[in-house]
Order: sequence, then C-alpha cells, then structure tokens
Amino acid sequence: MNRKFKIFAAATIAALSVSASAMAQETVLRMSSWLPPAHPIVKGMMVPWAAKVKEVTEGRVSVQILDAPLGPPPAHFDLAANGIADLTYGVHGYTPGRFKLTQIAELPFLAKDATSLSVAYWRLYESTLAKANEHRGAKVLGVFTHGPGLLYTTDRAVSPLSELKGAKIRVAGSITNQLVQAMNMVAIQAPAPQSYEILSGGIADGIVFPTESIPFFKLDGLLSNGLRVDGGLYNVSFFFIANNAKFSSLSEADQKAIEAISGEAFSRLAGAAWDAADAWGLEQMQGKVTIHDATAEERAQLEEATRPMFDGVAKSYGEKGIDFEVAMDMLQKEVAAVASEK
Repeated sequence: MNRKFKIFAAATIAALSVSASAMAQETVLRMSSWLPPAHPIVKGMMVPWAAKVKEVTEGRVSVQILDAPLGPPPAHFDLAANGIADLTYGVHGYTPGRFKLTQIAELPFLAKDATSLSVAYWRLYESTLAKANEHRGAKVLGVFTHGPGLLYTTDRAVSPLSELKGAKIRVAGSITNQLVQAMNMVAIQAPAPQSYEILSGGIADGIVFPTESIPFFKLDGLLSNGLRVDGGLYNVSFFFIANNAKFSSLSEADQKAIEAISGEAFSRLAGAAWDAADAWGLEQMQGKVTIHDATAEERAQLEEATRPMFDGVAKSYGEKGIDFEVAMDMLQKEVAAVASEK
C-alpha cells in the first residue's frame, strides 16, 4: 500500500467517522398532526417552526411531521404527554372539563384578530396560568387562538337573533357549547374535520368557525349566512406541546434555543398565520355567504345572554385560587398593547 493511498484511506475513514458522529448526535422529534398539510396550523405554523428548530440547533435537532396522525384529534394531548409522539398540537376544548383556565381566551368579544389575542394569551399563561399545572406531563411550547369566531347557518336567517332558536349548531368545545345554548340553540360537538359531513348530511343547521375554516373545509357551498360580532362571538384555544422526557433529553443549549423560538414567538407566528388565513377566507366567501354584522341591539342581547359564561369561567378560576377579574384585566390590556403595535 503506497503512501498516497494510505493518506486517502485515513482521510476517508476520518470523514466517515465525523459524519457518523454527526448523525448519531441528531435528534428527530416526531410530530403527530391531525390536520391536512395545507391547513394554516400546519403550513403556516408547524412547518416554519420546524425549519427554525433545525436552524437554531444547527441541525442537531429536526422535526418530522408525520404523514398520518397517531390518534384522533381529542387524543393529541395524551399522545405527547405519554410519549407516543414527541410533539403535538390540539384544541383544549376537545376534552371537556380537563382544561378550565384556558377558557378565558375563548370568551366572546376579546379581540379583533388572532395575533393580538394569541400573544396576550401566552403572556397571561406564562405569568399566571402555568402555575396551575393543567398541562401536567407536557412541556408547553405555545398557546394560541384562531381569529374571531362567527356563527354560520345553512338556510336560517341570523337576524333577528330569535330566528336562530332551536337551530342545531356544530361546536368545538365547552365554551362554544355554552355560547350556542345561551343563544337558545342546540349544540352538536365534533372535531373540525367532521364539519362537512355533519352539515351536508343535515345533522346540523350551522356551525361556529373562524372565516378561514369555511372555504378551507369546503363549507362555503353549504352555508348561506354568517353572524359577525366585533371582537368575535368566541375563540378556540389551542395548545402546542412536547413530551417532557423527550424535551429534557435535549442538550441544555438546544432546549434554550428551541424555547427562544417558542412561547411568545410561536404565539405571534401562529396569530399572524391565522390572520392571513382569515383574510383569505373572507375573500373566498364573497358572493357565497352573506355576513351580517350584529346591530347594537343584538350586541347588547348577546352580552346579556353570554354573561353566565364569564361567571362560569370566573368560578373555575376561584376554585384554582386565581382572581378572574385580575386575569381578564391583564388579558385585555395585553390585547390592546399588541394591537397598538400595528
């Protein structure tokens, strides 16, 4: 074996060793995703966040968004908490009674857009709600909401509000359930992906959704009318979590790097993605769904009807030793602060 070949062989072995070492050090976080790849939660939030994870950890950590979910939407908190998936996102309200403090962000009339409320919500969560440990078993990477929710119907008029009495409405969780009942309607709870089936089959007369979701789930051909209220009739609260043990297994440097792009930064990313999607949704509905803006009288009726919802959340806060009025005041002030940035 001549000298040149020996040098080449040694260099090749060294390069392979470095490559193998780098591969051994890379950690892949598997994310279970129950929404289609084109949905704003996936396309506008999770995909950009995953890219940032790889960037800020210099390739030591990457995220794999699985092609198929590892369970139904309501199971996604436990999928991560129990280590079946490393990362998941989901709707707090899909497991009624489990998350009570998060309902504060779902109440009516809170914000004009998803960004303001999502960032404000994270600030409240981090300062106050996290102490109650409702997300035990998981590392919370973000909380956020969709844009202001509306009520849509297939055929029924939405004004005056008395026209809605007895209508069957698909809802997402506890707060929307209460909202629909407060408006003298009947609630039918089901995950968002089932919405087309429920409406097209005549099981429900309408739905509560943000504007983005109507064209995304192809409901604009089934719905005729929408009721919009300044600040939203409701919002839906979402979690974004990691398995505790998996996250803790990362190096301290990588944990800190991922935390820096999560929390408020992620909530801002999520809100902006949803606001853009809502603008698209409203544009797509033009000429298909007639949106009625609640009159001052109708707004007053809705405020009166939904007062028990606020009282119910306040009671849950009291049971956890948290002053609801203080929490709500902070949330509203933070919403205003974020909105003023625009």
